[in-house]
This record gives sequence, structure tokens and C-alpha cells, in this order.
Amino acid sequence: MTDPIDRCRLVLVTPDVSDASHLAAVVGDALRGGDVASVIIPQHGLDDKSFQKRCEALVPVVQHAGAAALVAGDSRVAGRARADGLHLEVGPAAMAEAIGKYAPGLIVGGGNARERHAALSIGEAQPDYVIFGSIDGDIKPEPHAKNVALAEWWADMIEIPCVLMGGTSTAFVEEMAETRAEFIAFSKAVFADPADAARIVAEINAVLDEKAPRLGQ
Repeated sequence: MTDPIDRCRLVLVTPDVSDASHLAAVVGDALRGGDVASVIIPQHGLDDKSFQKRCEALVPVVQHAGAAALVAGDSRVAGRARADGLHLEVGPAAMAEAIGKYAPGLIVGGGNARERHAALSIGEAQPDYVIFGSIDGDIKPEPHAKNVALAEWWADMIEIPCVLMGGTSTAFVEEMAETRAEFIAFSKAVFADPADAARIVAEINAVLDEKAPRLGQ
């Protein structure tokens, strides 16, 4: 994931909407709300054929908006859908194997490390980013305190960009940005009411524009 803006940027995780065309419209509307660095597309329990259909509908919409489309977990679907990258919530060995196979042709990142040693082990494989928090872990309004602490530690110590997964509320955007994580991610907080998604994306970006630290300083 590229980072041309010198502050924390937004990552979106697509919701579980069964109709691929409807989901593409929902995501397209959200992306019109403002800057989004990338969109992660989870499988959400779909069979492989349906997941491929979902990704084929979403990837062009995401790319047209200038964001990177990242398929979660399935390298074959990522290739068939012509996605920009692969999001993997795996350990160090599997991450290293995926990077060896697919980088630099694809963005490869993720990890969801639960503690520092695991994060550093994943970082040794040189992923494009490390995520703190699972993409389906937004079950409370606030981001998990351990993930916030890990992101702050990582951003202070390591050059590899990190993503901090948020909760179901956008009330913590400023707190998340203050970790100096390069990216913050939301799913339910943005897509709980699809009609509001563009407005919420705009509000998140307004907070980041005003409050987020400049990462180059």
C-alpha cells in the first residue's frame, strides 16, 4: 500500500453483503466520501466461486476510485480478480512463503500479531504492512487496547507500515491516529448503514486532516 499523504490513512474492510452487485454499489458510494488507501475484501464464509464473483465485482470499483484492492486469504481469487494484493492473517512462516510466491507482483501483508515477538517475526519476512487486530474483530465500539499499544510501539520502532483495526465506532479515530500508525481500518463503523458510508468516510478524513500527526515529522 502506498502512502502519498503524510498522515494516517483510511483502510476499509468490506461488509458481508450477499449480492455482489449491491455490495459493489455500497463500496463505490463509500469511496466517494474521500481518501481511502485500500479496501480489504474478506470471504465472509462464501464458497470459492461466490467469493471470486464478489471480488470480480468489487476490484474494478475499488481501483477506479484510486484505492488498492486486497483480497483476504485466497491467492487464486486475487489473481483471477486482478486484485492489487493479498491480505493474510497468518503466522511468520506462512507470511514468508506468500511473500516469496507473490511479491512484488502483489501487495502482501497482514499478520494480526497478538504480541511483540510475533509481530517482529512476521516483520522479518518484510511484508508490505502488518495489521494489529483481525479484520472481523470489530465487536466493540473501541479498538482493542492491546492493538493500540502494539501499533504505537511498532510505529515508533519499525519502518514497515502498520494498520490498526478499529471498532464499531469512529469516535476513536483521533486516538488511533495518535499511535502514528500509517493506516487505520474500519468495517462495521463505516458500513453499518450503507446510506451513511460516504458521509462517515468524509468525517474520518476530516478528523485525520485536522488531528492526525504528520508522519514525516
